[in-house]
Amino acid sequence: MNRPPTSPPPPPPLTEAEVAEAERELGVSFPAEYRAHLVGVSAGEGMARLQRGERGWWWSGKEQTRPDLLPLPFPHPDSYAAAEAELDAREPQWEAFRDGPAAATAWNAWDAEYEEFQDRKTAGSVVLQEHGCGYATFLALSGPLAGTMWWDGRASHDLIIPLSLDHEAGGRPATFAEWLQHDSWDLLPDWGRPNRSFPAGDSIATPACH
Repeated sequence: MNRPPTSPPPPPPLTEAEVAEAERELGVSFPAEYRAHLVGVSAGEGMARLQRGERGWWWSGKEQTRPDLLPLPFPHPDSYAAAEAELDAREPQWEAFRDGPAAATAWNAWDAEYEEFQDRKTAGSVVLQEHGCGYATFLALSGPLAGTMWWDGRASHDLIIPLSLDHEAGGRPATFAEWLQHDSWDLLPDWGRPNRSFPAGDSIATPACH
């Protein structure tokens, strides 16, 4: 997780009291490895910074849109595959309606349900890095998968997949500490890895958007 040579110094670590306050306010207990990083290394070196703002504790650069989802258990993608297929099958087809307003009403209701479904796919997690083109690396904070790292690849593959040191042997999700030693791209399976581009002067790879 290299930083460009021109990047500013990393933010300082938080105190134990600050981390405890953030946990109480956010309704979560941070995974041990992440918590140790916040206190012992930095509040956000090479990743979204946890900080106290005007609206309380949250991560820098991340819009505080659904704090209600943060305490919920992060769901494994396998747990909602069938429900998602059923939701997709219920998408209203315009040709099935006699008039446009009725079709629009039905589709808007379905779309609201779909958006809520998508939001809940990342419940109990926080985005630590955004890579452009809709790709992101996030950490599960709550539930049985707390402390593991995931890739939001919905921009191209419509999937959320684990970042893993060994996808050939079952793809155990990497822990936060393991992720710190690697680039997210290196922890993706070949089929889930977007094309990479390196902007001039930038040592952090970003996906090439198509």
